Amino acid sequence: MVEKERSRFGLVGTITQDVITQASGRVLSGLGGILYQAAGLCGLGLDVALYSHVSQNLLPQVMSLIERWPTCDSAGIGIVPGPGNRVFLHYPEEGERVEVLESHVPPLRPDRLLNDLPRIRFLILVINSGFDLTLLDWQRVVRRAECPVWLDVHSLVLTLELHRPRRYRSLPEWQDWARRVTYLQANLKEVAAMLGEPERFPSRERLDHFGETALDLGLKGVFITLGSEGVMVMTPESTRRIASPRAGEVFDTTGCGDIFCAGTAALLASGADPVEAAGFGVELASEAAGVSGIEQTHDLIRKRLFRA
Repeated sequence: MVEKERSRFGLVGTITQDVITQASGRVLSGLGGILYQAAGLCGLGLDVALYSHVSQNLLPQVMSLIERWPTCDSAGIGIVPGPGNRVFLHYPEEGERVEVLESHVPPLRPDRLLNDLPRIRFLILVINSGFDLTLLDWQRVVRRAECPVWLDVHSLVLTLELHRPRRYRSLPEWQDWARRVTYLQANLKEVAAMLGEPERFPSRERLDHFGETALDLGLKGVFITLGSEGVMVMTPESTRRIASPRAGEVFDTTGCGDIFCAGTAALLASGADPVEAAGFGVELASEAAGVSGIEQTHDLIRKRLFRA
């Protein structure tokens, strides 16, 4: 196989219907989940193949959106019955956001993805619901993958319950998910859960321990997102902290971590080192906080690409 045939990004995870309430009382609603990463990658002009389950009820809205993106391939979307992935998110004035999962779809079967792997240049799994993919199926995928693999643990560290606020839980099996992965993304609370201490933020010593453990698994980079303070990048060579650029008005921070993922992965796939790639990802995420929703995020990044 000629290497240039590996042209697309494989994006695996959940497509959600989000209802967001902010501390100001503002209510926002729309599609979410891996469509944020797709919006970022497609906005940058890159080819993306989606692998997700979508409910019959939500499918028309999803297809209406991504059909406007000529570089997005929806052939890997499976249709399932039921209400789909419905998520209520509340952002208080201070503290962690509150997430309530009202419904979810069954885990994705990876047969289509396994068949497509030879054509994928960079694979991204984002755990948006916690029910996205079973560990055994994920291990089948990473054993077969010959491209870089990115894992965003995200909702994997939340309790698997419906109709009530989800809580952070210990995730001692995180190494089973991260083994054979190239890059790992998590925020501070997610790292705390993987360390078995979900009730408190990790100290710098505990962060270093986590990074060393992850890198010992063979990872080339660990990205610990720090919200408005940027990101910590851990590689076998060094640990660097990248500050967020001074941003304008912050309208909606939903999806900012997803856009960081898209921007960073795009540069990594083009040959950039993790620190350089993360710098671009942080910049892109900071700009995305000034708009709201999938469509505005895509359009913002698309316009940025043409300005460049």
